[in-house]
Amino acid sequence: MTRIRYDLIVVGGGAAGMMAAITAARLGTDVCLVERNPKVGRKRDVSGKGRCDVTNHCSPQELLSATPRNGKFLYSAAERTPPSWVEEFFAALGVPLKVERGNRVFPVSDRAADIIDALFRELRRLGVPILQGRVSALDCREGAVCGVELGEEKARTGLACQAIILATGGLSYPATGSTGDGYEFARALGHTVVEPRPSLVPLEVPGEDCPRMQGLALKNVQLTVKNQKGKAVFREQGELLFTHFGLSGPLVLSASAHMRDFAKDRYRCHIDLKPALDEATLDARLVRELTQGANRDMDNLMGALLPRLMIPVVLERAGIPGEKKAHDLTRGERRRLLEQLKDFALDISGPRPVAEAIVTSGGVKVGEVDPRTMASKKVRGLFFAGELLDVDAYTGGFNLQIAWATGRAAGEGAARFLREAQ
Repeated sequence: MTRIRYDLIVVGGGAAGMMAAITAARLGTDVCLVERNPKVGRKRDVSGKGRCDVTNHCSPQELLSATPRNGKFLYSAAERTPPSWVEEFFAALGVPLKVERGNRVFPVSDRAADIIDALFRELRRLGVPILQGRVSALDCREGAVCGVELGEEKARTGLACQAIILATGGLSYPATGSTGDGYEFARALGHTVVEPRPSLVPLEVPGEDCPRMQGLALKNVQLTVKNQKGKAVFREQGELLFTHFGLSGPLVLSASAHMRDFAKDRYRCHIDLKPALDEATLDARLVRELTQGANRDMDNLMGALLPRLMIPVVLERAGIPGEKKAHDLTRGERRRLLEQLKDFALDISGPRPVAEAIVTSGGVKVGEVDPRTMASKKVRGLFFAGELLDVDAYTGGFNLQIAWATGRAAGEGAARFLREAQ
């Protein structure tokens, strides 16, 4: 089999892979990018609701604080490639950026395609070939990588090299190509892979309450998540969505990153439907509504306080028949209604499958990777970048920032390794 040769092969054309290839090429490395999809950067099309939250406008220390999973591993990469560097990088590529709520950074155009196109243009300018194909195996000889195999066994193409950067992503959004191949490559070369599981993922809720409210989006509510000991592990205000299986939406995705051990712990979501009002103020408003609408049925009167789909659920939880007249409401019933408005609680049975997660938690064990260069400590010439590593952060542009930072570190590390090998 004839083997085409490159100094460096980057496997995976997502954020980390494109950054790694650009970085290495800028340093004069003969690099080839291999992507299984017809186009690079497909996962960016679904990030930030299609707008692509490129990074978070924060300090390196704030990035580490927003990375509950192995944040310390990122110290060197975050200092070398902070969010400010990423913002300057894209500005130089002709993509103006803006900062929005939560310090999220988006393209001014609100188009994820602008980010992908800018990276693609830079790859072309640098002369980096992009080969479409699925890597089926990594070749290794005497403890060092020496090539990759593309395609199936009967029609396999070989690419020779001296270094490989694996940036194949995790298991989230498999339709974009993140199918976990990189985990198998890493295992085959002796690396430990921490069992992948979903992070930034919708949550499943037992019972019929959520399905009855399917499609209802609540804005400006406060979500508090408590573990089985009653300790609050998350509290934030924002938007969530009821679905046929449970809960989704920005608040829920953020909360899920703090619910890190469903095997040993149990979690309960507490939704404050009226966070701007304390209990006394809300009770006074309830009394006013009940007085003004004394002859109205409760399911009709509650339209002033709740969305239509939520009214029967809240009334049932409070033990109040929908046809009951407001003037017949007892003090105890009013109290129970107040409690539901300030603490609409839902038990969580678990996360949705990893395929529905925004990012994957778990991956290549970071203790087996040099945090400065992303080089494998087990195989010469092998480097890792992006979601394949056992590092994940909260929502808000932090995970993409990790991809840029580790991709750049891997690109620089591989370029240095190749220079020293000459």
